Amino acid sequence: MRLPRAYLLVGACWLFFQDRPPDTVRAESSDSTESAFAGLVSAATPEATAAGVEVLRAGGNAIDAAVATAFALAVTEPFGSGLGGQMVLIVHPPKASPFVINGSSFSPRGVPKDARARDLVGRRATTIPTTVKVLGFAWRRCGSGKLTWAQLVQPAIRFAEHGYKIGSYHARVLERYEDVLRTEPTVAASLLLESAAAPAEGSRFKQPLLAATLERLALNGCEDFYSGSIARQIAADMVANAGWIRLRDLKELPEPRVLAPLKGVYRGWDVYTLPPPFGGWVVLQALEVLEHAPAEQLRANAPNRIVWLAEALRIAHRSRLESPVADLVKYQAAIRKRLGDSTIQKLRRSFERPGVGETTHFSVVDRQGMAVSASASINSFFGAKVAHPKLGFLYNDYMRDFVTDDDDHPFALEPSSMAYSSMSATILSRDGKVGLVLGSPGSKRIISTVVQVISHWVDGGQDVARAIAGPRIHVIPDEDLYVEHDRLTRQQLVELERRGFWVARPFSSLGSRQLNPYFGGVHAIARGTSGWRAAADPRRDGAVGTPSE
Repeated sequence: MRLPRAYLLVGACWLFFQDRPPDTVRAESSDSTESAFAGLVSAATPEATAAGVEVLRAGGNAIDAAVATAFALAVTEPFGSGLGGQMVLIVHPPKASPFVINGSSFSPRGVPKDARARDLVGRRATTIPTTVKVLGFAWRRCGSGKLTWAQLVQPAIRFAEHGYKIGSYHARVLERYEDVLRTEPTVAASLLLESAAAPAEGSRFKQPLLAATLERLALNGCEDFYSGSIARQIAADMVANAGWIRLRDLKELPEPRVLAPLKGVYRGWDVYTLPPPFGGWVVLQALEVLEHAPAEQLRANAPNRIVWLAEALRIAHRSRLESPVADLVKYQAAIRKRLGDSTIQKLRRSFERPGVGETTHFSVVDRQGMAVSASASINSFFGAKVAHPKLGFLYNDYMRDFVTDDDDHPFALEPSSMAYSSMSATILSRDGKVGLVLGSPGSKRIISTVVQVISHWVDGGQDVARAIAGPRIHVIPDEDLYVEHDRLTRQQLVELERRGFWVARPFSSLGSRQLNPYFGGVHAIARGTSGWRAAADPRRDGAVGTPSE
């Protein structure tokens, strides 16, 4: 599928970039005025941010930087994304309409009709990986043309070959899953030390197998993953270990689809987000409910703010559970119905009558103002918890997101079906100018997190760093309300309990500084009155950076 001509004309304007001096990477936020704006990157590891900044400095555009950032994350945050996963981008070119590059993964052709949940283990848990194909497609169609494919893969090769620093959050994840990882030889060989222990915080860790794979990709292009030597090695590994993916699945994987994003309007901001099979429509539905709240009720310190957020999220999550979008290709009419005034008014009545995974996300804006909001995932922490023994990357476990006990369910497991996802990469703009670029990991919590950060930024008037750092909630329909802090007033607790919520704090050994990564990991960029600013979620190891002047 070729991009619309308007996008190609805009793309021609992206070629006139200047080289920049060496980059800087800072831990939480980066300010940049409009007159001196050189671009910003916010990603889940300092190394990935540095890779994106390096590309912007070399004259690449936001797509080029996104490719380099994604490959670097595949090395430095292997529990969240990687070559064996899936990826989706929402792109907002300057002075043009945004578009989505949909990299949904598919179940293999050879899935047995009688497959059940108990069968979806190891390599059988894996959908056909799309990440490498999406990155190659994005670079060819939307890149600046000033940097080669090999140049964009090179930072990831460097981190895999020479090592990267294990961050605090990374170390906690390894510690929590160490026993599980140790039991699978392919994973232990890739992600643990020779002693089978997890690398410690602050230590440098190398991945030589993955470095060699990335070098082959840099030399031979992304096609090698789907029709070349890498593809043949993946297919051979699947055959040898009772997996379902075959060489034909890889060779015939369709090109990523270029789609129009879903669009909503929230308090004067155009909200562009991901269409099905992703969770963007649920984000828009929650915002539609919040739109009916008096503005003063959603101010940063308003006592009823948490009540409105909890009810809006409960309504949207319940709607997704009870009325899912069944057709993941021709979904337009279903989305219009779910976001129509009559549906929203009906859903709001439940507010008026009280009743009883893992992913990574990064954001890039280049000096011309093109914004990329990107989500990549291998689904669960460490995906299928199996790695290719010679290629060094983890397989995803998206097969587990299909329904296996109800053949009539819209998401029943079938051959060549798209995997369902909660990814909700989102961009807000006004008068064609990008204002906020964001997204999050966290399975269903992605939707809750994205809605709250948007509300913090729009309704609370908070800058992007404060909007991200603020305490969060998550609702599991119909009654569980998880809160990140225990500072609720008695009045708030009484009102929430009157509405049927059971208020609790989720346990997580991965948290620090009273912040819990259970509630996501937002990496965002925003434009305010003083210019552009980026922020990385303090719940994780993220960093932001900009090319220096």
